[in-house]
Amino acid sequence: MIDRDTRLCMSLAGRPGNFGTRFHNYLYEKLGLNYIYKAFTTQDIAAAVNGVRALGIRGCAVSMPFKESCIAYLDALDPSAKAIDSVNTIVNDDGRLTGLNTDYIAVKSLIDSYQLDSSAKVMIQGSGGMGKAVIAAFRDAGFHDVIIAARHRERGLALAKQYGFQWQPRPEGIAADILVNVTPLGMAGGAESETLAFSPTMVERADVIFDVVALPPETPVSY
Repeated sequence: MIDRDTRLCMSLAGRPGNFGTRFHNYLYEKLGLNYIYKAFTTQDIAAAVNGVRALGIRGCAVSMPFKESCIAYLDALDPSAKAIDSVNTIVNDDGRLTGLNTDYIAVKSLIDSYQLDSSAKVMIQGSGGMGKAVIAAFRDAGFHDVIIAARHRERGLALAKQYGFQWQPRPEGIAADILVNVTPLGMAGGAESETLAFSPTMVERADVIFDVVALPPETPVSY
């Protein structure tokens, strides 16, 4: 039940969806938090971020196209956001806004918790915002033998150059120890929901596979 003490959290996205709203509000209820989450879009990112501060909004999830443009209006950046110059979460502590990147934090935490061998060969497929977070996390965890497979040539080459890795247009022809899919391949509801992100041979040879899609819990590459 919403009352005067209910805290508001929100998202800023170019095209707001329902998944994040349902997910956050479900967890607030399960955790017994007196919070509510609402999705918004804006044509004025400066005014929107300043509104988070002025209205005491506790936190804000940030999606494209605002992950970089919001940085200029924040008071501080967490190391996770500094690592890739991209923010996906804003935390408001009594008017002081700090930007974080929880994608980077999550991947770095998985690498550390599973004690992955930094000498392993890694194949990362994808060059979008989440792909950049994954690439940076592996770089900062001490991995050097990393190949970025990206159909978008300019973006893939730019990321490879920025992080000191290799690029190729597709993941074929490489036997990697660690495979990471950061594309819509295998995502429920998409045009390629039944498509394997990597060939069966690559999957068989790999020791570790990350499939970074929201749904379903098990994707074609994990069967």
